[in-house]
Order: sequence, then structure tokens, then C-alpha cells
Amino acid sequence: MKIGIVLYPTFGGSGIVATELGKALSRKGHEIHFITYSQPVRLDKLRENIFFHEVRISDYPLFDYTPYEQVLTSKLVDVVKYEKLDLLHVHYAIPHASAAFMAQKILESQGIKIPFITTLHGTDITLVGKDPSFEPVITFSINHSNAVTAVSNSLKNDTKDLFKITKDIEVIPNFICVKEYQLPNNEKYKKRLSPNNEFIITHVSNFRKVKRIEDVVKVFEIITKKVSAKLVLVGDGPERNKIERLCRAKLDNSAYTFLGNLKSTIEILNISDVFILPSEKESFGLAALEAMASSVPVISTCSGGIPEVIEDGKSGYLSKIGDVDDMAKNMLKILSSNETLKMFKEKAFERAKDFDIETVLPLYEELYNKTIKAT
Repeated sequence: MKIGIVLYPTFGGSGIVATELGKALSRKGHEIHFITYSQPVRLDKLRENIFFHEVRISDYPLFDYTPYEQVLTSKLVDVVKYEKLDLLHVHYAIPHASAAFMAQKILESQGIKIPFITTLHGTDITLVGKDPSFEPVITFSINHSNAVTAVSNSLKNDTKDLFKITKDIEVIPNFICVKEYQLPNNEKYKKRLSPNNEFIITHVSNFRKVKRIEDVVKVFEIITKKVSAKLVLVGDGPERNKIERLCRAKLDNSAYTFLGNLKSTIEILNISDVFILPSEKESFGLAALEAMASSVPVISTCSGGIPEVIEDGKSGYLSKIGDVDDMAKNMLKILSSNETLKMFKEKAFERAKDFDIETVLPLYEELYNKTIKAT
């Protein structure tokens, strides 16, 4: 198949999943065309069967805001027509689904049929989608997609609750390539962050308010009264300055490290002992899954799709949102002995295998074939 993948090329989960999906499909012989405004961060190099089409945006004095959706639509028409694509797969509802619909109709007027699948990832529904100014477009675009997927049952239900959806939504979970996350421990690197064999507690996110990163600091402050540990914070975003100030006020300067955005978190996860994700809302929890694939148990909240990923008491623990005392208690349980930590690490890895790309990829291929045949 020749598949066009439309995505945001940034560090967000939707862009990472879309890029890894395209790479996996290309390895199976499918021809993949990434269509976005810059090279995706996980597309480290162009490979066989992979092509990148940049959506170039020009500034015109007439517009206060560049009409990206229209530029994207024109690019989709161009790529579909001249690369003879069989299918478009758009990740994130805004504005990709509406642009795909518009491109579909333009191509239809030229005698070209192209189906498109919309994958909902989370904040396009639970955050942006709540804005009334977007609601009619999102509802229309989802209902007029040839097929729709969501990354969790929680997100599927949220979409049905927030919008008047008549289209069936198929749940296909996020995934990872498990074998890529298992690296030999880099003891030299671990020694630099943990010179006295302190436990390494890690958090990875885009530092938005919904991630509740202040709870990470509070939990860490509680556990360090009982165990020696180091806190590693990976990512960047609007809350970072606030969290840096909180760390300076609450913790010793040597107790924490900010690493900023990383193209790959595999190296840091492989030397971590516990991952913490105290989010107010997670439609899936890809960061948690990546940690588990690195054999790192997760402390998180009973939020959104997270209980669909983490088995409470096995691959980690789940607490109520904001219950930092319970999260700290659970983290100390995991760190109570080397044997307990080893057991949780093993169970985290075993759970991650359920979301391996080799298990999830056939679900997408089956949906692609079904959608193309129905067009």
C-alpha cells in the first residue's frame, strides 16, 4: 500500500506514535509518505520506502494568522495525485481530519477516490476539543472520516460524551517496539546521575499543567525522608520554570536534574528505577508504556486510559489524582527491597509486551485494507 501519514512532527505522543507506525509499515514493504511542516523528530533518517513532504507556509501581509489548514489541504491533494496514494492516515483531529476531508472532496471532483482514517490521540478531544469554536468542525470531520480509531477505551468514551458522534470508533492502542527499549545499562552514565547508588526517579512529559509535575516534586520530597534518591525530569513546556523554582525551594540542588527535551528517552529510562506520571488526564500514557518497556515500574493516577496500561500492584501502582501521600507510599513499597524492585521491573516489562508493535501493527493493516476495499 501507498500510505500518506499526516502528523504533528514534535515531541508529543501523537507525533511519536505516527512516526513509529510509518517506520514499522515501511519495514513491511509499504510505501510511506509523511506530510507535515517539518521533519518528524523521530524520523532520524530517510529510509527505504519512506518519503517526507514538507508543508511550506508563506507569510502574506493580508493574513494575521497563516491559514495552515488550507496549505495542508493543497499539499494533500498534490501528494495523493502525483504519488498515487491509496490511503491517508491523519493523526490528531485538528486540523488534520478537516484538511483530509477537504482534500478528499477536491480529489473526488477530479475523479480520484482517496479514503482517510482519523486517529484520535487525546488532547485533540479532551482539551482543544472542549473549545466550542472547534466543536462543529471536529464533530463533522470525525463523522465524515472513512474510519476512526482512538488509542484507548477511555478516549473513545470521552469522544462519544463530548461530541455527537455517529461514526464507529475502533480502539487500537498506542504501541512501542519492545526490543528497542532493552539496552545494557550504561553504568558510567548512571554513576554520573547517581554517584552513591541512589535510586533514580524519572518523569517525562511536555510540562503542561495537566501533568501535575508539582506532585512529582512533592512525592520525591516525601520518599527522600526514607531512601536516598535522585530525581530526573525530562521534557520542556510552560510549567518548567515554575517546577524549577519549586525544586530549588524544596530540594537540595544535587537531588534533581532537568534534561530538557530528548529525541530519545531510552537511555535515561534504562537507568531509572521508578517512573512517575501523576497526570490529571492521560488518554493513554505513552510515556508510562515506554518506561515499562525499559523494565521500569510506574507510579501514576487512575486517570483516563492509564488503568488500561498499568496493572495496579503488578507493573506499578495507581492512586487518586493529587494523592501524593499514597503515591509516595506506593513508591516506597516498590523500593523496599532489591527483590521487590526486581519483581516490579520484570512485571512492568511483561506488561509492555502486550503493546508491542508486532501485536498492534496488524490491527492497522487490517483496518487499512478494509477501508480501501470499502471505498
